[in-house]
Amino acid sequence: MRCLVERVLSAIVRVEGDCVGRIDRGLLVYVGIEPDDAESDARLLADKVRHLRIFPDDAGKMNRDVGEIGGAVLAVSAFSLAADARKGRRPSFDTAAPPEIAEPLYATFVEALRSTGIPVQTGVFRAMMAVEAVNDGPITLLLDSKKRF
Repeated sequence: MRCLVERVLSAIVRVEGDCVGRIDRGLLVYVGIEPDDAESDARLLADKVRHLRIFPDDAGKMNRDVGEIGGAVLAVSAFSLAADARKGRRPSFDTAAPPEIAEPLYATFVEALRSTGIPVQTGVFRAMMAVEAVNDGPITLLLDSKKRF
């Protein structure tokens, strides 16, 4: 499982023009799931996202997590994070988990984050979404559950 984490001042996701998720300061997290991912991957990355110290403290050092700053998370499913673009010019999505595997793991990720008390908004699984974000920094990190921390 992979998560692309962006520190944001605000983010919004729309489906067919309608707002389905919106946060102010916090983290925009794109979630990509592969066929061999399990609930343990979803829980591991939810914990990692929740406790990433990427917000500045009073001295300006990245030393606070999303909870400490009173922030929220916008989690958006993104099968393209599992793409393989090593060959040719068009990426292959064969390494993305099929929906029947990916959707429950995405839900596990979201619920694991919510269980920590962090407000979590989401996109709509399998929908074509328009995402707007005001990046802060920019600070962008790629997390991969297969590359243990």
